[in-house]
Amino acid sequence: MTIKTPKKIVNILDDYIIGQDEAKKSVSIALYNRYRRMKLSKEMQKEITPKNLLMAGPTGVGKTEIARRLADIVEAPFVKVEATKFTEVGYVGRDVESMVRDLANKAVQMEEKDQFAKIRPQATKEANKILVRLLVPGIKEDNRESQLQNMLGMFNLTGQDLDEDEPEEKVTDEIRNQRMTVAEQLSKGLLEDREVTIKIEEKPKASPMGDMMGQMGMSMSSMMSNLIPKKKVKRILPVREARELLIQEESRKMVDYDTLYQKAIERAENNGIIFIDEVDKVIAGNKKTSGEVSREGVQRDILPIVEGSTVQTKYGPLNTDHILFIAAGAFAEAKPSDLIPELQGRFPIRVQLNPLSKDDFVKILKDPENSLLKQYIALLKADGIKLIFTKEAVDRIASIAFDVNQGTDNIGARRLATILEKLLEDVLFEGPDMEMGEITITESYVEDKLKDVIMNKDLTKFIL
Repeated sequence: MTIKTPKKIVNILDDYIIGQDEAKKSVSIALYNRYRRMKLSKEMQKEITPKNLLMAGPTGVGKTEIARRLADIVEAPFVKVEATKFTEVGYVGRDVESMVRDLANKAVQMEEKDQFAKIRPQATKEANKILVRLLVPGIKEDNRESQLQNMLGMFNLTGQDLDEDEPEEKVTDEIRNQRMTVAEQLSKGLLEDREVTIKIEEKPKASPMGDMMGQMGMSMSSMMSNLIPKKKVKRILPVREARELLIQEESRKMVDYDTLYQKAIERAENNGIIFIDEVDKVIAGNKKTSGEVSREGVQRDILPIVEGSTVQTKYGPLNTDHILFIAAGAFAEAKPSDLIPELQGRFPIRVQLNPLSKDDFVKILKDPENSLLKQYIALLKADGIKLIFTKEAVDRIASIAFDVNQGTDNIGARRLATILEKLLEDVLFEGPDMEMGEITITESYVEDKLKDVIMNKDLTKFIL
């Protein structure tokens, strides 16, 4: 992975997020400091902790997007949690330590994906061998010995997976020649649509007991895997889909999961990012009501996680000392200084995100890699329709979004999605049946389509 300097990180963020230069600068420095830390001695690494960030700003201005894109840039394990989902110990709700376990799960998924990518050629080779045998089966010999093995297999006394103790196959010269032909056809991609019956391991169903044990950092499946035999189910699939499932299955056999879990834990400890949203909602008001009883308690429960502690996960203990925490909130009815002092001290970098202007809305509509206009243009292209927005139409859409935000609740850039969906409602509905090759959205069309909603303030509140 190429190391990206703070300037390069900001340049990449600029492709997706409009404005908020101060926030981008702060997060890029915090991220690059991790790389600096890894170049120091082990003793010094232990002393340097991440400078956690607290973002304050109205909804829809890019707080979550900055954090998510940041994690993508450096391929770091990332989880987003909402502070309101947690409750103080003793109350019904999620345990704060679950955010760390979620991060461990994400790190394991990323590590598994990386290792699977490395062994994919070998796993593909093995999967193709299995496909050849399935497409050209041998002659099964159901002798007494195999019958005895099947009986033992029913009770799993052989220590093997169920369905593995099948009668041995006899391969004649004719079958061998057929398999060589099929193998060649597979390598040329000539049998991708042909259906084949495969047996794959059935995933254990989720249970309340399993969920409870997961919350405590224990894995029901890992504890019971040696006691309950693995069950396989038959599926009829095209070769291309069957191959992917077989590649996954073969990859799992090749990977040393003890080593994988160890690497995943290290990855989460050194590169993990936890984004705690709506942190302002766990600030108790001046008059504490029954609904606010546990709010300050949630802050105190989050504190040791952010300070640095060891959380037991089903993959092993995970230390949070060097995880980067980013907290965010609108802070419309409270201030960052209303957080308990101990928690404030753990978020030394404060960033204020600014409300979006009309010009920001114009840029958001057009400039980002995944801009809303580009998304709708791509959607209509699927129906063979070329959708065009004039410059005046884009300006008017941005102006309406800005005005509606000022007149009602300010939900930032999310207002654009609501307005565009209303604006293009007829086009999206009629699109599949239209024979028009091109549709141009003009300023007059925007005015005509949205004038009733804009003029009627009550409708604005409910529709836009």
